[in-house]
Amino acid sequence: VSYQRLLLKKKTLSSNRMQQLYSIGFNWDPCDHFWNEKFNQLRAFHAQNGHCNVPQNDEQTKDLAKWVSYQRLLLKKKTLSSNRMQQLYSIGFNWDPCDHF
Repeated sequence: VSYQRLLLKKKTLSSNRMQQLYSIGFNWDPCDHFWNEKFNQLRAFHAQNGHCNVPQNDEQTKDLAKWVSYQRLLLKKKTLSSNRMQQLYSIGFNWDPCDHF
């Protein structure tokens, strides 16, 4: 798996192999995949609860709450991509959890 990603990065992966991997839904970037999974979980949380302030003391949402906090940290550090920022804005993400209360 890592080797296929390396070949793509080096631009030495054949177009036939690339097409085969795309056809099976190959995950080219595990970091993007993880972010999108968490974003989808947050979107579902928002749909159910009407906000994005995920409680940190609930075992079921603990991991999502950590991810949400990390997104806020990335924004403060100015390292969150504009694309991801837009995605979060699109679901009503609250950058300051204290504003919710």
